[in-house]
Amino acid sequence: MEVYFCKAIVSAWREACASPNPSKVVIPAGTLMVGPVKFQGPCKAPVIVQAQGTLKAPTDLNKLKSQDGWIVLQNIDGLTLVGGTFDGQGSTAWAENNCAKTGKCNSLPINLRFNMVNNSIIRDITSLNSKLFHMNLLGCNNVTLQHVTIDAPATSLNTDGIHIGRSNGINISDANIKTGDDCVSLGDGSQQVNVEKVNCGPGHGISIGSLGKYHNEEPVIGVTVRNCTLTNTMNGVRVKTWPASPNGLARDLHFENIVMNNVSTPILIDQQYCPYGQCKAQVPSKVKITDVSFKDIRGTSATKLAVKLVCSRGTPCQNVEMSGIHLVYQGNNGSATSQCANVKPMLTGPLFPPACASSLSS
Repeated sequence: MEVYFCKAIVSAWREACASPNPSKVVIPAGTLMVGPVKFQGPCKAPVIVQAQGTLKAPTDLNKLKSQDGWIVLQNIDGLTLVGGTFDGQGSTAWAENNCAKTGKCNSLPINLRFNMVNNSIIRDITSLNSKLFHMNLLGCNNVTLQHVTIDAPATSLNTDGIHIGRSNGINISDANIKTGDDCVSLGDGSQQVNVEKVNCGPGHGISIGSLGKYHNEEPVIGVTVRNCTLTNTMNGVRVKTWPASPNGLARDLHFENIVMNNVSTPILIDQQYCPYGQCKAQVPSKVKITDVSFKDIRGTSATKLAVKLVCSRGTPCQNVEMSGIHLVYQGNNGSATSQCANVKPMLTGPLFPPACASSLSS
């Protein structure tokens, strides 16, 4: 059955892709077991792929070794992907693969991988229990994701909701994301990205980075995160770079009108990001962070340290603005605090906790 549905879907896609006129591929209602599928372009005209039921991935990783994702959409202009539930059945993979100890996480398949997909719309789809990232966009331009639902338990490893890399003009709106890692993560080369009306949690928050781990990373420029709500997440909105990094740049980053509900460290710049202690923490990051704003961010912090701006002593952050911050610590002992290093933020409007109430040594 699994092979049958793969062949049927790929056959329908090839016929639609070859058509000189706009066309549609309909994946019927019901629950279909589907092995690895690649929707390969270029196509002669725009194509709509409409899934009406649930697609389930194999639990056996050996059946997914043929490509780096379960569902791969590649080199397509004018795609519309609408409807359907994509169930990665990832619980076995999470149990057997500990990224921190084995380093095998990158060998696991992503639920939906978009490579070089341009001028396209992804809407009204659900991604469940991916073995690794739920959605990955690489080398994409002018893509909109609307009304997307992502669902995996907080304990699922490296299951970022939507990861973007080396892509331009990406718009995410009206998404509900529950997962075990970042709800939205932006890697190097992410430019002109707008994230709006995302409900995030559980998860690790909305993150730019981590940056600076590899040589020849492309700049991150022009990111706006606005009108989002984060609930019970391990971080809020953050920018993270590795120490001892090559030169890099993250510029024109804006976080506006964000509601935090019991979020640990709601506002975070971390240029000493080293999750497993496997880095030269004493060597400063060379990723330059500049032109950043945190505006109208309010709610409750699960940790006393609600605002943490720890920039690089080698390349201090520049032009960081904070305005209209009101974050209340939910614990019983004391009030919310803030901490800064190697940054002098511009402060306007009401600020609670007071910005840079303490400083780390430079």
